[in-house]
Amino acid sequence: MKCVLRPSLQAIVALVFCYTLATVRAQTTPLQLKQTIALPGVEGRIDHFALDVAGERLFVCALGNNTVEILDLRMGERIHSITGLGAPQGIAYIPELNRIFVANDKGGICKIYDGKSFQAVGELDFKDDADNVRYDDATKKLYVGFGSGGIAVVNAPDGKQIGSIKLSAHPEAFELEKTGKRIL
Repeated sequence: MKCVLRPSLQAIVALVFCYTLATVRAQTTPLQLKQTIALPGVEGRIDHFALDVAGERLFVCALGNNTVEILDLRMGERIHSITGLGAPQGIAYIPELNRIFVANDKGGICKIYDGKSFQAVGELDFKDDADNVRYDDATKKLYVGFGSGGIAVVNAPDGKQIGSIKLSAHPEAFELEKTGKRIL
């Protein structure tokens, strides 16, 4: 069964951006739709997003399309597509490194891209189902859920795995504690 989400995908992207921007700026006013951005040719479901606040870019994991779509929120248009991915699920943009980390379900590969050229600069192989990606800017560590029960710990500046946390099941979703050291 093929799922095409063109009109609703635009609305989701716009709403997620408005919500994220409102949260980042700590606005107290109600959310209002400001724009929609067409993504012609993007089909299937989408998964996680990442926001570049300073650069006003939104990175969209188009899981069903095997791409990451990069949207310029100032211009209101797609500026690039990273292609050839294997069902991208999780994504993190790290501004101080200008790096994009993309976790892929198929093959468990987490690809690392330059945030300006969008060229691949590295990858991590978790063997199976790389999913959620979270970044702790205080420790400069990236956490990637993968496989049937693990969270990889990655030193973000050099893109190298430095540890792993074993779990009893796949970590479909997790968050880093904001004022502590726990993963929830």
